[in-house]
Amino acid sequence: MVRTASASATAGPTLAVVAREAGVSVPTASKVVNGREDVAPETRRRVTEALDRLGYVRRPRFDASKAPRLVDLVVHSLESSWSGAVLHGVEEAAHDAGLEVVVSAALTRTRAGRPERGWLDKLVARGSSGVLFNLAELSDSQYAWLEQHRIPFVMIDPVQEPPEGVASVGAANWQGGLTATEHLLSLGHERIAVIAGHRRTMCSSARVAGYRSALASAGVRHRAEYVRHAGFDEGLARRRMLELLDLPEPPTAVFVCSDRMALGVYEALAERGLRVPDDVSVVGFDDLPEARWASPALTTVRQPLSEMAATALRSLLRLMDGHHPESTRTELSTRLVERASTTAPRC
Repeated sequence: MVRTASASATAGPTLAVVAREAGVSVPTASKVVNGREDVAPETRRRVTEALDRLGYVRRPRFDASKAPRLVDLVVHSLESSWSGAVLHGVEEAAHDAGLEVVVSAALTRTRAGRPERGWLDKLVARGSSGVLFNLAELSDSQYAWLEQHRIPFVMIDPVQEPPEGVASVGAANWQGGLTATEHLLSLGHERIAVIAGHRRTMCSSARVAGYRSALASAGVRHRAEYVRHAGFDEGLARRRMLELLDLPEPPTAVFVCSDRMALGVYEALAERGLRVPDDVSVVGFDDLPEARWASPALTTVRQPLSEMAATALRSLLRLMDGHHPESTRTELSTRLVERASTTAPRC
């Protein structure tokens, strides 16, 4: 006999149909399908025969021990090339470790000092084994929440100094600021300004400290008016550069603490009819794709974002396996990438 395949036939019999065929309740049939022991032998036989007779397809039982472990990556934005480099490093390292990655753009804000029932609760609900936070600033209550739920986590380039014992991975920001300034000094510049990010961020403070150290070592006077903050914002960096150009003695060179802000500096110089590097030399920080695309191509300090992310993932994996980190703070080296945006001063 030939049967016409209807939608229900194609999908196979439901558990309710099987239960009716065997003369049992649906919960009892479900117990048999799921291998529960609290079913009488005769009842089990009737249900099993009904399953075979009706062609019921048993779904494979989920084995959590064989399922890929999940890790969460929380980034400050999904739109920047910075986050793209971090995601690339995490994905490669996760693939090598057999992990799956869930990406979130931001944390749920807190109220009354407690995490809202939102992202953090979902973290537990989906069974995530650990978290990587990129450029995140966690509250005390969020740190406590993660500790309470025993969720391992690692910070990638944290905004503030993490609590004692929290693992983090970053770049050698102080050394990078030193190297950038030493490069400009070696070209003969002495009127060197710096446009930093936020005043209170770890990376920005360290880069400015490196800048000041290079000036001091070279015996060049530090000028307070040459230090400006633009919050890693391209538009604010443009305004800060215009302010510097309005000084009685404007700088002949500027160290900008991110490539994105350096593009704002380029814009300000163009507005004033000044050329890079003939009138003002510019050094950035990060070595994002924008540095190569700029005209002229931007001399910058490369921080290994993908390598930082991969290192953080491997550190998280060790925490997930119950091992304590050898060091809570890991810093990867930076290096100067010379391009076309720096030259000797005119006078």
